[in-house]
Amino acid sequence: MPNTIIGFIGLGQMGAPMASNLNSASYQVIGYDINLASDIDVPVANSINALAQQADIIITMLPDGAASNDVAEQILPHMRQDTLLIDCSTIDVATAQSVGAKAVKAGIGFLDAPVSGGITGASAASLTFMVGGSAVDMAKAIPLFDIMGNKAVHCGDIGAGQIAKICNNMILGATMIVTCEAFDLADRLGLDRQKMFDVVSTSSGYSWSMNAYCPAPGIGPTSPADNDYKPGFSADLMLKDLGLALEAADQAGVHPQIGAHAKQIYDEFVKTTGKGKDFSAILPWLHDS
Repeated sequence: MPNTIIGFIGLGQMGAPMASNLNSASYQVIGYDINLASDIDVPVANSINALAQQADIIITMLPDGAASNDVAEQILPHMRQDTLLIDCSTIDVATAQSVGAKAVKAGIGFLDAPVSGGITGASAASLTFMVGGSAVDMAKAIPLFDIMGNKAVHCGDIGAGQIAKICNNMILGATMIVTCEAFDLADRLGLDRQKMFDVVSTSSGYSWSMNAYCPAPGIGPTSPADNDYKPGFSADLMLKDLGLALEAADQAGVHPQIGAHAKQIYDEFVKTTGKGKDFSAILPWLHDS
């Protein structure tokens, strides 16, 4: 799609590198953000309505469901029929389905396509996209997902991408907590952290939290722990995602106990020392408590 014009709304820590990667791949990218940073390297529209009128495909990366709904209500009346709206925000399932229904009613394709991989994955174009929507719209978006990430999984109908994302992050949040608890226990019992990693990373305790994103500085591949826990994925966002998972669980009539306890722990962490820190900074927080 060499002549396709991509509108990208939401040029924050995730959206800016995603838009930049599309721009570097010779797509015509036009960006927009109400709080525009000075170092954005893609052309920027004068207004959100002007962007909507020009774009063949619009991608949004926004902070929450309210923002996704507000932006959709602004742009849908200005988008041409048979264009495509892809929302890469992580939002509640009900809002994703509602926005999708509005788009379809307006004759516009819609995909909910939240991502996994964090800021590092956005910059490195190694994101995983979890996608809900029609197979026809998915086929239109695949070339873009291939540029911005390593993998895109079509999970089902509109809203299924959000379901996959919140389930994934409920696992991630709980796994990171227990990984940090295990390091804290090992420290207190006198086991060397490197020995701990060497055993667990090749044994039944293997996990992404341990092997790819180790919360202990100087152990395993480079992670935020090696950069004073500067966020790759912030504790604030993990708390948000756990809240979305529990909200969806309540609507489904189920009560995940581990997920609920993980949310309580991240809530306390963010209220004390965790705000603005990576979610793996649970480890030094446990050490100091």
